[in-house]
Amino acid sequence: MTALRTTTDKETGVAVVTLDRPDRLNAIDLEMTAQLKSLWAEFRFDDSIRAIVLTGAGDRAFSTGLDRDAEIPQPASPYMLDDPLASIGPKASDLWKPVIAAVNGMACGGAFYLLGEADFVIADETATFFDPHTTYGMVSAYESVYLAQRTPFGEVARMALMGTAERVSARRAYEVGLVSEVTEPGESVEAAVRCATVIASYPPAAVQGTVRALWSAQEATRTAALSQAPQLITLGNLPPDAQTHLFNTRSPTSRTR
Repeated sequence: MTALRTTTDKETGVAVVTLDRPDRLNAIDLEMTAQLKSLWAEFRFDDSIRAIVLTGAGDRAFSTGLDRDAEIPQPASPYMLDDPLASIGPKASDLWKPVIAAVNGMACGGAFYLLGEADFVIADETATFFDPHTTYGMVSAYESVYLAQRTPFGEVARMALMGTAERVSARRAYEVGLVSEVTEPGESVEAAVRCATVIASYPPAAVQGTVRALWSAQEATRTAALSQAPQLITLGNLPPDAQTHLFNTRSPTSRTR
């Protein structure tokens, strides 16, 4: 059973990619990671696709990050970490076609690997953003780096350190630049498709060159920061059984701002 759903409008050149595990709040399992990487590679060679909208199925979540039931064997060495989400974004697959994320409901944790590699984000009023890592004894490394590329430092620090105790509303996300537009409930995909259709109507080489130029402006900083993430995670994370204990025993309350 596929974990992704893709529709393509060959006339407009817009593809809509949907994370399709609504019963699991679109949590990312190993099947979805493989399908995302394969899809981005496919899109690189498909000239009929000129812009992409990325969203999540259902009305409860864009994605809640890595599925906690996914079993990820790890090397014993602290210098090697296998992170299945590190290569799920379009930029990690060298895809320089514009990607617009459309968010409704929750977007948290590992969802920022995808949002962090979208060119811009549109959210409806139901969207909330938070990073649960510290609450459960995990280091927020990749997520914080991705967020710091598009959001003021203090806002990223507050989200990462507050964990599940606080959720950022769509309106606040718009105010701090994480989100470029806020829509009525259920209208984020439509708004993203409108933007994608306009962009896809322009000469592809100019659009893709602009995307590449925009990302090159922050590439050196991002690459250097991400290079430290595996060691920080290895050194700072509680053992998996301790993380699970916290996850099962804590009943965190959240305050939306």
